[in-house]
Amino acid sequence: MERILFGDNQFFAVNHISDEKSRAQSIKFREDSAIVKTLDDARSLGVNTFMCTTHDRIANICAIIRQEPEKYRDFKIFPCMPYAHKYANAVTELGIAGTLKQYVPGNFIGSMFKGGMAFLSKDYLSIMELLVDSEMKMFRGINTPVIFLQNVITDLLLGLRAYEVLAAFYHYVKRKHNAEAGFITMNMPKLLDALESQGIENPIICSSINKVGFRMSGGKEIYEETLKNRKLRAIAMQVLGGGAIAPKEALEYVCELPNIESILFGASSKANIQNTVETIRHFDGAPSNA
Repeated sequence: MERILFGDNQFFAVNHISDEKSRAQSIKFREDSAIVKTLDDARSLGVNTFMCTTHDRIANICAIIRQEPEKYRDFKIFPCMPYAHKYANAVTELGIAGTLKQYVPGNFIGSMFKGGMAFLSKDYLSIMELLVDSEMKMFRGINTPVIFLQNVITDLLLGLRAYEVLAAFYHYVKRKHNAEAGFITMNMPKLLDALESQGIENPIICSSINKVGFRMSGGKEIYEETLKNRKLRAIAMQVLGGGAIAPKEALEYVCELPNIESILFGASSKANIQNTVETIRHFDGAPSNA
């Protein structure tokens, strides 16, 4: 994985600091072309990995990328699934059967047979496989070397102690989609315990890591201890602590931690992208134009 990953919160009006900023971002990115321009700005600064939800509009962005394969030859996307709001809204509008018809991939009858049998036998792993395949349809032809399970599901399974489902996701994306599995969580130490109990070594875990302990379940100290003494590929997100930390101070703290493979951030302007990239590279000791 690359050191710096670009996120998508700003594109879909998710801002942990200000509702006013959320509204402004919603207006700014109402057209797909504005999203593509911002991705191109990030690429021009050497950030070639986009970590995103499977929001319906991402399908439009993928279609644009497919139209220019040479331009986006080195560009990677890390899908994060499922996008829970999409399914909740679809069930409200279409019902369960209509939602399955819209999102289940491939031949509907064949898929429904598999899905129907899964429901009848309570084979949740088969349901999981169907949903993964459904979410991955929009990324056809695009380099997706890591596929993430969103924290809303990761942490639910963690709380239920359904560790075998986490392991099933890990093995399925590797077998079917030739990708590594990543996990987003609000409890990195506990998730690492769960994955290791299933024989998964050195997993990719994305979690809140910041100087003030914002959304770090168990506290900052146990995260620091885990990063120092255990084996995982950590991705730090929410490094600004929900806006509680100045960017330079926040990035200095994260860059000095051991075992942080990547830093995930979002920004809506080229100037802010450049400032973040240059600050990370400064604390990493890399040239600003690397």
